Amino acid sequence: MRLSKVLNVDDLRAMARRRLPKIVYDYLEGGSEDQLTLAANPEAFENIKFAPRTLVDVSHRSQKVTLFGRVYECPIGIAPIGAAGLFWREGDIALARAARSANIPFVLSTHSFVPLERLAWEAGGPPWFQLYMPRERELAREMVRRAADTGCEALVLTTDVPVGANREYNERNGFGLPLRIGPGQVLDALRHPRWLCGVFAPAWLSRRNPMKLSEWATRRDHMSWSDFAWLREAWPRKLFVKGVLAVEDAQLALEHGADGIFVSNHGGRQLDGVPSAVEVLPQIVAAVGERLTIVVDGGVRRGSDIVKALALGADMVFLGRAAIYGLAACGEAGVRRALQLLRAEIDRVLALLGCPSIEDVGPQYLRAAHKDSAVVRPLPVGRVRTA
Repeated sequence: MRLSKVLNVDDLRAMARRRLPKIVYDYLEGGSEDQLTLAANPEAFENIKFAPRTLVDVSHRSQKVTLFGRVYECPIGIAPIGAAGLFWREGDIALARAARSANIPFVLSTHSFVPLERLAWEAGGPPWFQLYMPRERELAREMVRRAADTGCEALVLTTDVPVGANREYNERNGFGLPLRIGPGQVLDALRHPRWLCGVFAPAWLSRRNPMKLSEWATRRDHMSWSDFAWLREAWPRKLFVKGVLAVEDAQLALEHGADGIFVSNHGGRQLDGVPSAVEVLPQIVAAVGERLTIVVDGGVRRGSDIVKALALGADMVFLGRAAIYGLAACGEAGVRRALQLLRAEIDRVLALLGCPSIEDVGPQYLRAAHKDSAVVRPLPVGRVRTA
């Protein structure tokens, strides 16, 4: 299928599935254990209903949002995605370029196959940087220094991976990094020659295999709020906590000096049985929404999902798999297509809702069952989404 014929994110997902071997596609698509949370993420969006208004002049529509004083073209960001280079050669650079072209944030994972400094150079500017806090303080200090020297505007500390999750499909497939093609995967790999020749072979034939990540299996079960307090002292710019699902943790993030939080369950890939991010979003917004920037990720497949999350109080919505589907389908062009499709869907939803601007989106555009004033902070018309 040509990109011009792709009509939605699910079409890109189908392309990605055809172009990736099973061992890699399962790593992308799977959750943990029984994958209850993985299934709950998109279902939560389906259960939210709109309350559109009619006879509203929506001839001039805007998706622009302001975050930390910077204006972005739409309320979308690209979340940190570990080992993006498995899906497209130097995939992180493709993601960063697509994000920069669309004027949206991109968060580079600690587990990128591309060094931060090189990505910033080739993408035309620094990304936000996601940090898995190492046990060794000096190593952590060096990572923070590199992010600061590169000009990263924000640091995103991921906190919901104290130990690796139980992803049984990876065990069955023999997945690991560096990725190896064992006897059981040879035939499948040969059936995907574009991936084999364009992604796997260049990595293995290079003098420094970029798939070798020494910190991939590092345990982080020692980490506590005291480590975050140290990081707050060490990092001079915007600082997020990623992996918040409890009001109490959102309040602790605020008390410890965070600028924002990612309400996230790690795409259903960590603890199975936790709620979706949008289920807990209203309570968190009610508790800290006036004092913290709140972004959300998990389960986004349509522009309508993004508008729903914004109506519940999120300041921005970040994509994980949706962006990777585009990357695996056609590299940077595929990511651009994913963003283009989602922006078009957001625009259409705004028009059909009778809402001319993203800045006007609030709980008034959701059915009453999903805007209980006890848990959802009403958003005044024209609210600027900024810290």
